[in-house]
Amino acid sequence: MGYQRKHLSADGLLNTVRRYFNQAPLQVCKRSEFSWPDCLMSGLAIFGLKFPSLLKFEHHKSDPVIKGNLRHLYHVRDVPSDTTMRERLDVVEPKYIRKPFKAIFSSLQRGKVLPRFRYLKDYHLLSVDGTGLFSSHKVHCDNCCEKHHRNGEITYYHQLVGAAIVHPDEKVVIPIAPEPIIKGDGNNKNDCERNASKRLLKHFRREHPHLKTIILEDALASNYPHLSLLDELHLEYIIGVKPVDHKYLFDWIKETKEKEIIQHRPSKKRCDIKIKHTFHYYRNVPLNDEHHDYRVNVLEYWEEKPNGKKQHFSWVTSLEITEQNVYEIMRAGRARWKIENETFNTLKNQGYELEHNYGHGKENLCTNLSMLMMLAFLIDQVQYLCDKKYQSVKKKERTWYSVFEAIRGMFKVVIWDNWSQMYDFIIDPESQPPPNWFGIPIEIKK
Repeated sequence: MGYQRKHLSADGLLNTVRRYFNQAPLQVCKRSEFSWPDCLMSGLAIFGLKFPSLLKFEHHKSDPVIKGNLRHLYHVRDVPSDTTMRERLDVVEPKYIRKPFKAIFSSLQRGKVLPRFRYLKDYHLLSVDGTGLFSSHKVHCDNCCEKHHRNGEITYYHQLVGAAIVHPDEKVVIPIAPEPIIKGDGNNKNDCERNASKRLLKHFRREHPHLKTIILEDALASNYPHLSLLDELHLEYIIGVKPVDHKYLFDWIKETKEKEIIQHRPSKKRCDIKIKHTFHYYRNVPLNDEHHDYRVNVLEYWEEKPNGKKQHFSWVTSLEITEQNVYEIMRAGRARWKIENETFNTLKNQGYELEHNYGHGKENLCTNLSMLMMLAFLIDQVQYLCDKKYQSVKKKERTWYSVFEAIRGMFKVVIWDNWSQMYDFIIDPESQPPPNWFGIPIEIKK
């Protein structure tokens, strides 16, 4: 059994990350001998191994086996203390953590992996949404957003805007570098998220100028300034729209007779063959009264299940809607939920502990830790997508919780030469003896 692509295995991916972290300022603190890359890779290891806290990592890192594996598997030459790592990660610029995301994405392109995510011919679907990271009435930093309550209390919080390449038929997602929502963006939550979304999309287009992309977002994004930005960035879109927020648009389509109605049933190969699908779509619809000249296409969709349960969805899109692509556009619009279900919910409930306070700091610590967590998630997703051995580990352990438990357990008791060797042993312990069990070479009798 071997890798499909060595550069997309754990060893190859972590080599790539370390190489780009080496490009961060190689400064050494006057009171510490630890480098930026060692602190960044140690932070990444916490999330890669799913340690529940920095303190838990601190308790284990002095063990010679843990140190050996941090050196061999995460390329950490000198393991920093908990305090040192917090201090260093608090002041490092988040832009240095962005670079490995783009490098890994480029590796997926070179490895011919992205065609698997193409949809509606040659497009890729990028789902964008915001999520919370931290909230407190006491602990705060200069970059905390603030919510002032009527009773005089202040809630300090951190949020970020995340994005991932998704596909309606894929459980795996490919996250890109998230964008933090910071205090300087404004006092209104929606304005903060909107401005962070603008930065994220501009970064994405700058880093991937030729990637044919359709943006998927919720109804908050279906406004003229945001849609104009997407047009300016040459990004197509399928974005939710609600009657309560877009009364002019829905009044207009209610009065128009220029609509196409389709009763659609998918092919027998689809699992939802018994579901009734009804589509109404409209072309060249004014977005609102104020921006009457800005025109969009509108898709309304009704789903009726055999038990009589009905759901209604509606989107605005820059794509031309036809009878041939209406079903695919609907599925793309509903794939937006993968940023919530397959991304944020996984990070919150599958061992990454997205909402746990790993550290707050005074400047960038909270943001940098969340970016390292997302980077660890990206590495896991790419392995599951491309690495046959990692796939075999998942098949044997069945649940992600068991996968992470097995990896963390092997990390604590055996010094491995590389990740491939560890995965081989997890898959079949009798296939070969581990190299160094508690530092003592052993043989396993078959």
